[in-house]
Amino acid sequence: MINIDKLKLQFKKILSLDAHPGHISVGFAVGVFISFTPFFGLHTPLAIALAFLFRLNKVACITGAWANTPLTVVPVLVASYNLGRFLRGKPVKELTFKSLDWHSLQPYAKSILLGSSILGFVAAVAAYFLCYWLVTFFRRKDAALQEITREMEEVGEELD
Repeated sequence: MINIDKLKLQFKKILSLDAHPGHISVGFAVGVFISFTPFFGLHTPLAIALAFLFRLNKVACITGAWANTPLTVVPVLVASYNLGRFLRGKPVKELTFKSLDWHSLQPYAKSILLGSSILGFVAAVAAYFLCYWLVTFFRRKDAALQEITREMEEVGEELD
């Protein structure tokens, strides 16, 4: 079951990170993109690897990778498959699978990967702007965080 208090605490951690709002938002957006991929069980390791590789905010990236929850994974998978088939010029067909392992999804891989890439990109762009707005909104309430953000935007980079 999803623990709401734990989720709120995680979002508060992200919103109060000592980093530029754009840096936090990019990490979160990359994590959201990863969450739309069909590589179940690898979302967190992929988020960690990309966060290190591209020097993204690790907490934000990992949290974004958890955006696609067990409640939403099947609808997102079906939507990805249908979008992928449509973009490949094929008629929409019912997606039938017994489990979420790669062997069950392999016959549908081309369509799922194409569709999940498009949906993931759209979700990542939306997540970037939403996260940026939330971070700046949250920081307006705290004078110290607001001053740090103002200095970062003025200088154009993160403060050490």
